[in-house]
Amino acid sequence: MLAESLSSMDEAITESVTDWADCPVETTTELDGGQVGSVHRVDLADDRRVVVKTADTDLRIEAEMLAHLRSVGGLTVPDVYHATADLLILEFVPGDSAISPAVERDLAARLADLHATETDQFGFPFDTLTGRYRQPNPWTDDWATFFGDERLGHAAACAREEGVLPPDLAERLGALGDDLPVLLDHDPTPSLIHGDVWSENLLTDGESVRAFLDPACYYADREVELAYAEWAGVAGETFFERYRAVAGVDSGYESRRHVYRLYPLLTHLRHFGSEYLDPLDATLETLGY
Repeated sequence: MLAESLSSMDEAITESVTDWADCPVETTTELDGGQVGSVHRVDLADDRRVVVKTADTDLRIEAEMLAHLRSVGGLTVPDVYHATADLLILEFVPGDSAISPAVERDLAARLADLHATETDQFGFPFDTLTGRYRQPNPWTDDWATFFGDERLGHAAACAREEGVLPPDLAERLGALGDDLPVLLDHDPTPSLIHGDVWSENLLTDGESVRAFLDPACYYADREVELAYAEWAGVAGETFFERYRAVAGVDSGYESRRHVYRLYPLLTHLRHFGSEYLDPLDATLETLGY
């Protein structure tokens, strides 16, 4: 995308970036990935190049998630240069979002490494965000309880309050929630996940993943990550061949993945509207609800 005029970024934000950099802004380019807020590449007069993000959410949470993924999980993420509630300045990492077989293999290995970061409870040190919405993360011993209460139950209740989830689907989700101890019939170890692995949150170079963006992280059943990446189209047969070789996949995943897809479907329903009602209905039918 070609550089745009300074007017493409809010004047007050341009001023804030100038103050932080102690250097004038020369050009800005709007980048993809601004579904929540806006994202710009900013070229400074001293030849530095950064990414500037603004949003209605508290961007300090994203900065803290990136720091956790880097320092605890060892994931390759952009450096955070500056973070306030409404302004995030990040390292610019060149790349695109193309997913080749080589990228799938690299993605599998990197996620397997991330998932090897484990703890003794499900949750996170603080509530995180998925897009603009809060993810509650109280430390919880039992996975089915955590996923039922803090993911499916919480998202469904919010969607009902927002008027986007019809009562019949809410009732079916409630019935499934009651059965989660049976549906999630294995004993996962709490593993650190990125939480939002799809093409726009990956910077790739044709051979590998150069950086992971926009996390929604917490300690979870690692299959949550696998199910989402598969649903989002970045984890195909090549990915799973490598992931199985490196980390293994428990028996029963083929059934559990449909349960785990319900959460991103609810999240997408809340963000983007009724186009996700039919996939939500179909997934519940697949599961027998």
